[in-house]
Amino acid sequence: MKKLVPDPPINYTRQRITAILKETNEALLQVMRDSKRPLLDSLPSTGLKTFGCLDGENHPLFAVRPGITAEEALRHVSLLLIGAEEISDEITDASGIERGLIGSMVRSVEMARAVVDALLEGAAIPPA
Repeated sequence: MKKLVPDPPINYTRQRITAILKETNEALLQVMRDSKRPLLDSLPSTGLKTFGCLDGENHPLFAVRPGITAEEALRHVSLLLIGAEEISDEITDASGIERGLIGSMVRSVEMARAVVDALLEGAAIPPA
């Protein structure tokens, strides 16, 4: 019996991207294994970054101060993500907004917090 619809072509782009990502991950893991310093110690501290509304003189109201260590910055990001997760959970329960959209946002916030927390926990464990 002859097929009416041919098989779709193999997606070489996806295979190429996967190969590039694997190669990059292996290179990063090797650098981390060879490094004597913990990962968070090798990251630079923060620079000045302003954000938020502007006041009457066109100055931003909020800023991330320069010189904060990567570990301390990640700890604050984790706390902010906990708050965002709790708020989005409350909105999901009480709003008429499409639950799928809010649920997707909740999962994204949870995943972001998990990555940050995993980085912090991984940095606390001395390399073997």
